[in-house]
Amino acid sequence: MTIYERVKEVRRALHEQPELGGEEWETSKRIQDELTNAGIPFKTGFAKTGVLGIIEGGSEGGTVALRADIDALPILEKTDVEFKSKVDGKMHACGHDAHTAMLLGTAFKLQEKKSEFPGRVLLVFQPNEETSPIGGARPMMEDGVFDEYKPDVIFGQHVWPSLPVGQIGVRDKEMMGASDTLSFTIKGVGGHASMPHLGKDAVVVTAEFISALQSIVSRNVNPLESAVITIGTINGGYRYNVIADQVELKGTVRTYSQEAKKTVKQRMENLVKGFETAYEVEIDFKYVDGYDATINTPEWAKLVRETAAETLGGESIPEVEPSMAGEDFSRFLKEIPGAFYWLGCAREGVDIQKALHDPEFYFNEDAIKVGVDTMTNVTLSALQKLTAVDS
Repeated sequence: MTIYERVKEVRRALHEQPELGGEEWETSKRIQDELTNAGIPFKTGFAKTGVLGIIEGGSEGGTVALRADIDALPILEKTDVEFKSKVDGKMHACGHDAHTAMLLGTAFKLQEKKSEFPGRVLLVFQPNEETSPIGGARPMMEDGVFDEYKPDVIFGQHVWPSLPVGQIGVRDKEMMGASDTLSFTIKGVGGHASMPHLGKDAVVVTAEFISALQSIVSRNVNPLESAVITIGTINGGYRYNVIADQVELKGTVRTYSQEAKKTVKQRMENLVKGFETAYEVEIDFKYVDGYDATINTPEWAKLVRETAAETLGGESIPEVEPSMAGEDFSRFLKEIPGAFYWLGCAREGVDIQKALHDPEFYFNEDAIKVGVDTMTNVTLSALQKLTAVDS
């Protein structure tokens, strides 16, 4: 069995038994078993289910960390693959099963070559990526995942269905956005629908308030910056002929820059105060900072680009726009230089690809070889670069 066939087998096994963030005990055990079988030492106890594998090279050199997230999502799978989830209401709909398996495949290849390269490689299997704002990156670091060996650089790879197999997406700076959450509880005065003058209709205020929120991006954020405000849930009211005394809103804010984020937050606070005065209601507002924007280190993004071009050919590195989706890898990048890149995994012959987090998300397994080879070569290139700098 080749390494790539082994990766496919592991990926399918993980896909059948998805585990949510903080519950990845069997996934963690499978990772540990695979590392043990490959003769790769490891440590556990990071953010409960996290694992750190360690591959020592044949000579002194730098330290490169590679990260894969291991958790699934609370989604009922609707694909027709033979290895679909066997756990009701849980699915690997963001490709973390593939990330885990491909990092193991990369580890297998590097283990075979360890006498040939300098330095060391840290294999970071991170839990709880999908649970913002807690996540797994910060808890792993707080638990000392890098206390013994501090990486000089860290890389992360994520499957990307909008790119075809054989392409890699990477940018010098912004890759993904900051993902914050917000909630509003608009408290008015209830009453009979036929006597609106005696109440303070929270539904009417909510309608005006949502429209006003959208003006923050269009009229307050610098047009050269990027920001998104989305209200995802609205809950309120009792009956068709009752004026609602309370409506709850929940949503998200996505930005790249701290400047745009500060502007959005300040304007929201001002809107809340203004609506309370104008409509004589009370509004409880909570803004929770989530993951930071995922910002690559230019020199390491360049290394990914150049290495991928050598591995796959120059046409395999298209220009890509950043995404507003959030990513816990951002917390590693705040502490360690590095790069996050996308691995094309589009399904052939399909015009409209199912997105990440869709119950019909499909990972094209033809991308496995590309992912393993790219991550392996990026690691070796980074180790060579670090050795050259040290010398």
